[in-house]
Amino acid sequence: MANAIVMNQTKQVETFLQHTVRAMTNYLNETTLTGLLAEQEDGDKAYYEQLLLNLRRLVVYCEEGLEACRVVLKDEPFRKAAAEKALYRIYHSCIAEFFAPKNDAWYEDSRSAYTGRNSIKFRQTPPPSLKALLSSLERSFQAMREELEFYETDYRTKMMQSK
Repeated sequence: MANAIVMNQTKQVETFLQHTVRAMTNYLNETTLTGLLAEQEDGDKAYYEQLLLNLRRLVVYCEEGLEACRVVLKDEPFRKAAAEKALYRIYHSCIAEFFAPKNDAWYEDSRSAYTGRNSIKFRQTPPPSLKALLSSLERSFQAMREELEFYETDYRTKMMQSK
């Protein structure tokens, strides 16, 4: 029973990551720094570079997570421990990076999440297309965070018990 739950969550995360990687990759393939600067009259080039850097980092983490899900789901028999470890890493690398990127070009206003509004806030005015992309992805990231929060505490507990 527990294996089926973890397998279903892994499949759900795989689907989420497929969609996320596709959306971010399409955006990055079609977007240039010059194009972003043209969207906003008084855009800050250095800030836009940070935004693109964060997005590139996030797409790499999501691609790695997607590959981990595929490997785990392909294994016969299904290895629950490997799946839990992959989900834990996805939680930390993908979900955490979305809500709190490394260089803080944007951040999460946790109070906004309770009001039903977007919780991603930008340090400066972002290009409208990038803001729209993150807004379109935010709800799925929030849903995945709720699904995977369990692995945060469960995996740590298992690691502490094994020491």
